[in-house]
Amino acid sequence: MTNAANLVAEADRAAASGDLERAQALLGEAAESGANDSSLFLKLAGVQRATGQPDLALASVHRALAIDPRDFTALLMRASLLDRLDDAEAPEAWAHAIAQKPEGQLPPGLVQAIAQGEQRVAAWQDQRDGKLRAAMAKAEAAADDDTRHRLDRFRDNILRKKRVYHSEPTHFHYPALPEYEFHPRRAFPWIDQLEAATAEITAEFEAVMAAERAELVPYIQYPEHQPLDQWRALNQSRDWTAIHLLQNGGRVEANARHCPRTLEILGSCDQPQVRGASPNAMFSLLAPNTAIPAHVGVNNARLVCHLPLIVPEGCWFRVGGETRHWRRGESFLFDDTIEHEAMNPSDELRVVLIFDVWRPDLTPVERQAIAAAIEAETPGVEAGL
Repeated sequence: MTNAANLVAEADRAAASGDLERAQALLGEAAESGANDSSLFLKLAGVQRATGQPDLALASVHRALAIDPRDFTALLMRASLLDRLDDAEAPEAWAHAIAQKPEGQLPPGLVQAIAQGEQRVAAWQDQRDGKLRAAMAKAEAAADDDTRHRLDRFRDNILRKKRVYHSEPTHFHYPALPEYEFHPRRAFPWIDQLEAATAEITAEFEAVMAAERAELVPYIQYPEHQPLDQWRALNQSRDWTAIHLLQNGGRVEANARHCPRTLEILGSCDQPQVRGASPNAMFSLLAPNTAIPAHVGVNNARLVCHLPLIVPEGCWFRVGGETRHWRRGESFLFDDTIEHEAMNPSDELRVVLIFDVWRPDLTPVERQAIAAAIEAETPGVEAGL
């Protein structure tokens, strides 16, 4: 054993016998011997705390964190010591500690400490939220609805209430595009016409479902050898199926012939025309009690539109840090290259019309170049929905 290890062993015996003063002296000597072991400094901090020296204990914890900045025990001890010292940094220290909470079952004492820390963080966040709202109130009063929504997210980002998500397409990333999760309705002049036709589109869906030659296929279909683990649970599954009207630029006649009104409306929706990839449009059917796992799409130059047709209670859809519930006849457009997921927790079928459109902020020249690049990569890339 090294000299430091001998000193620690002797200190443990001293602490076990109740001689905390000697244990502290021995651990201090070991610490000054040049040992680079965070657990040594945590032992020393524990003895210093037990002997009523929180300032010294905090200094020892800081030495431990200098060795291992993400050590959960050290972060937790730091937060509790700052609380004991009535330090203004205590709530943020609790937030740092909770962020490193290990997975799995924890000892009851730790569970209780974490719960107390979470209460401290929540109160601190509420206080900060109030200050931010007061500071931003004048500007926010002059903002439109979309801007107010972004300001809300800005506050959430400052307070770290939500994770910040980014566009991460699997294949085609066009640079310098704004990263909206859900895009403002005002950018899509055709959306009111689409929503007004909800009943007609639903009727055409029902006609397709009743047709003998309708093609209802699994939404996810790929060879098992492909490295697509995010889809493995739903690959070839009948829990998430689709009735394609337009698929990778082609018309699926067996289904499309039953849906003239739907296709007429889609014709005004600025869909991409990309050989082998777009346009795409389908009825998406999500079975009862089925989840769609978090995933990202292929191409950030297009957006995806949902028009909910049949929506049981409780069905939700998350894009990045924002979750919405589908509501019949209420469309939204989102960037599917930002992580998203969905859930049908009900005992009934959920049906949504899904189709792709160009991003409205792309110029004609950009659209032409993007389409040419995607066509050059197709086949070999599944660029559709």
